[in-house]
Amino acid sequence: MEQNTKLEEAIIADKLHGMSDIEIGKKYKITFRQLEKILRKATGVSISSIKKEKKIKRFVPRDFKEETTSVWSFKSRGDWATHSGEYRGNWSPYIPRNVILKYSKPGDIVLDYFCGAGTTATEAKLLGRKCIAFDINEKAIELARKNIDFTIPVEQRAYEPIYEPELFVGDARDLSFLKDESIDLICAHPPYANIIHYTNHKNGDLSFLEFDSYLKEMEKVARESYRVLKPGHQCAILIGDMRRHKHVIPLGFKLINIFLNAGFKLKELVIKRQHNCKTTGFWYENSIKYNFLLLAHEYLPVFEKPIAELTLKETPLTYGIIHPQLAKSVPKRKPPQLETTTVWIFPEHCFEELLDKNVIERYRDGKPYRIINLVKNIKTEKNSLSYLKKLNLLFIKSPCLNNTDISEAEINAYLRQLKDMLIKESQYIKDSGYCVIQTRDIRIGDFIIPVAKYIVDYIDLPGFFLKEIVIITIDNHKDKFIKNQKNLEIVHQYLLVYKVATVKLQKG
Repeated sequence: MEQNTKLEEAIIADKLHGMSDIEIGKKYKITFRQLEKILRKATGVSISSIKKEKKIKRFVPRDFKEETTSVWSFKSRGDWATHSGEYRGNWSPYIPRNVILKYSKPGDIVLDYFCGAGTTATEAKLLGRKCIAFDINEKAIELARKNIDFTIPVEQRAYEPIYEPELFVGDARDLSFLKDESIDLICAHPPYANIIHYTNHKNGDLSFLEFDSYLKEMEKVARESYRVLKPGHQCAILIGDMRRHKHVIPLGFKLINIFLNAGFKLKELVIKRQHNCKTTGFWYENSIKYNFLLLAHEYLPVFEKPIAELTLKETPLTYGIIHPQLAKSVPKRKPPQLETTTVWIFPEHCFEELLDKNVIERYRDGKPYRIINLVKNIKTEKNSLSYLKKLNLLFIKSPCLNNTDISEAEINAYLRQLKDMLIKESQYIKDSGYCVIQTRDIRIGDFIIPVAKYIVDYIDLPGFFLKEIVIITIDNHKDKFIKNQKNLEIVHQYLLVYKVATVKLQKG
């Protein structure tokens, strides 16, 4: 015990002197999880560095522009005011800044029930909003109080008056101290299920819960969020996927379902790209060797509480408008380098070519493959989808979703046709082969139809195992769209990568 105490003291001393996690791991031969636990024990919070004071260089980000598209990417994490990355798992301040500016006005009340080190509270103060922020970890609140303890010089104030955030210890599942429909905006970044631990197993810390238990507790958060939010106002939640046994766990889509079931509508579905994924050397070689992608994206669903209960008009399903059509073979020339993360960005002029080559090169394994386009109002010739050999890759693309005037009935027909086709075509896919579905989200009116999420929910077939969720988009998309006060421009698509086991499926 005494030896362990001395080891921990030595580690903390090195951390105080600025030694990196990697250097400490090599010196003391400990894992990242072990270091994380030692830091939590010593400080009460999950932090990456121990700083005694912060010097504020500026109160606003340099060259800031509000986001206009559905893909947000910040190469610099953001270090204005007291912001820093020392609190593990906290989000970039660019995210709450964009959310607060787009969905609230000065003097509004912003709620953050996963306060952490106070990133949202700091931004609310800088932007002239009132803020109620709390966290189940009292040590995190102590850190947050230090981070909001600054004075903005009069000459640097962009908003008047300045409101001091209200911080305290509390539980996101219990908002009973708040009145119904009293909050203007919810902006929060919850912990993920058993990924980064934020306390030493404090009672009520959701970061220790496994997947199913975590989702069950988040149902309480969603219900309380719906109750306290004003009608017509928004709730923005950042969440990411997980990986277990070489397959992706769609935590993001599952959490979206929970908030939709609580009564919310989906206003926007933003993709947050991560920039800390290494794609060269060791990671590149292993990504190819073991056929996995580094998780490089998170989801920022922006929910809206309807102004009134919506009466959904039943629309009859339209069948026969979506048809499979064989696509031309892709040139055999390989791409210069395969993508190794879950975010693929290609130039617009060769987008489809590079996309197809990456999918085929990674998932066909040198064996036969087939590309099928699901198209609208074009009938396929009889027997044109017959196969001479078993396929290692079936790549299904969805140009039928490219129309901006698509209806909910057509989306339902698309889902049904897709499922029926998968049941039929699965017999031609080799055991341990792949089925890749290219799809996209659709906006109807002011709300998003999350088609990729619907597919994951709906295409729950025996023998189909979700291996990857890949985000694909064009480069320089921010430069193509001017600021639109109403909605973000949807610039991302998805690849849903399924590994297929030989199971006889029945249509129905």
